[in-house]
Amino acid sequence: MARVKRITFKTLPTATDWAPLVDMWLEAEKLEVLDGGWLFDHFYPIYGDPTGPCFEGWTALSYLAGRTSRLRLGLMVTGNPYRHPAVLANMAATFDVFSGGRLDLGLGAGWNEKEASAYGIPFAPLRDRLDQLEEACQVICSLLEQTRTTFRGKHYQLEDAYCEPKPIQQPRPPLTIGGQGERRTLRIAARFAEDWNFPGGTPEQFAHKLEVLHGHCAAVGRDPAEITPSTHVIATDDPAKTAADAVAFAEAGAEHLCLYFFDNSDPGLLVRTVDAVSSALA
Repeated sequence: MARVKRITFKTLPTATDWAPLVDMWLEAEKLEVLDGGWLFDHFYPIYGDPTGPCFEGWTALSYLAGRTSRLRLGLMVTGNPYRHPAVLANMAATFDVFSGGRLDLGLGAGWNEKEASAYGIPFAPLRDRLDQLEEACQVICSLLEQTRTTFRGKHYQLEDAYCEPKPIQQPRPPLTIGGQGERRTLRIAARFAEDWNFPGGTPEQFAHKLEVLHGHCAAVGRDPAEITPSTHVIATDDPAKTAADAVAFAEAGAEHLCLYFFDNSDPGLLVRTVDAVSSALA
């Protein structure tokens, strides 16, 4: 079984009032075994009624950063099509400063064409979105690490661009790449990520994708030990079941377990689940 380095949690900013969402995070702040929390980056609910409430991720996360002092925070993951990477780099640097260096920067190619089309956000075919993601990683890393950035890509062009102030975390906040596409997404993760997130599936599928990631690491000359493999673990109403699932993913090689809660109405379930998972992994 892989040594689990991190246990985090994720809450849906949808199908909820604001107060229960905040209560979940304040309860998580008390649980020292949890070192971070996540929201998603969508404008519509992705489960159930698409006309229901959906709080915007970066704005919500900023508020939660102000209500917490210990937890790391991130979006699992930011949809690259929704924001120009230079703008996102500035957002990330600002967030890292005001949170005291607690940002985990998640990024993915994006998949929800329905909400993008409804908002008039350009949404390219998958191959182009992956090209955009790869360029975005270069733009963001350069802006956060270098004094100035000139970049001439197919999709993004920057000329003597600044991003100040720089983030507190050096050389920049750790980058989480989410997705499981074997040819492109995992290769992008091998090049740029400190954390690769498996968005969903079985432990066996996770183990296979991890093997593919390690193959890409060898191809690009990256030590796979530099990348923490992570996965969502769906938090059910039965903490013992969630704990068993967590152990199965750890046995498949996951070093970061993100406990994914679909319901914000019971902070007590968060406590019971975290206790069960940490005990099972001990």
